Amino acid sequence: MKNKENIWYLYLLECRDGSYYTGITNNLDKRMKKHRKGNGSKYVKARGFKKLLRSKKCNNKSEALKCEYEVKQLPKFEKLIWFKN
Repeated sequence: MKNKENIWYLYLLECRDGSYYTGITNNLDKRMKKHRKGNGSKYVKARGFKKLLRSKKCNNKSEALKCEYEVKQLPKFEKLIWFKN
């Protein structure tokens, strides 16, 4: 059985200005609470948290970082589609 701490998440959220933010975390609920409070990242703090759009479980931090890089290279309109694969 996998230890909960080994599970990482890639997530995509929408800011109030309509922009997207992609990030990784090993505690999705805690990270979303931080974003809502304006403590999650400078980007989201400046633009305001609207909602979590998608998340994907990853086996470890390395995999999450690779997926994050891949998503950040995509144009905005392709980011949601990436999570469906």
